[in-house]
Amino acid sequence: MKRTLEQIISFILPIIVLIIVPLCIEKEITIKFLPVFITGILVMGMGLFFISMSVVSIIKIGRGTLALWAPSQHLVIAGMYGYVRNPMILGVLTVLIGESISILSFRILIWAVCFFLINTIWFLGFEEPSLEKKFGKEYLQYKKNVPRWIPKLKPFKRQY
Repeated sequence: MKRTLEQIISFILPIIVLIIVPLCIEKEITIKFLPVFITGILVMGMGLFFISMSVVSIIKIGRGTLALWAPSQHLVIAGMYGYVRNPMILGVLTVLIGESISILSFRILIWAVCFFLINTIWFLGFEEPSLEKKFGKEYLQYKKNVPRWIPKLKPFKRQY
């Protein structure tokens, strides 16, 4: 029960980033041009796929949550994590870009850029150094072979 509650609570941050902030910064949410709206929805769908696959890997392989207070217990390098080191953040960024496309919102696009910059600083300054400490050589090998933001075409395979 505790683990389920942790999983549910860990979705607070994605909800804030993907729903609450865009609703606060964009006052006029209207469909301006149907083909553009549909394109944005497709982009959002791709981002939601990245997020879903990442969450499944974190829960099943990492035995953790999205939350900082209950992180993965094991280094996750399978699934989407074999292609890119931060598929969850890439998924959120993709959803934000899809939101900005679907309603032609420059404000949400600016929010997406800010979100990307904040996360880049976070990963460089805190997350990557802490993963290096926690997982050592295994993470360093992974980091050397898997890009931070732009997915590879072939997944990384752990070398034993």
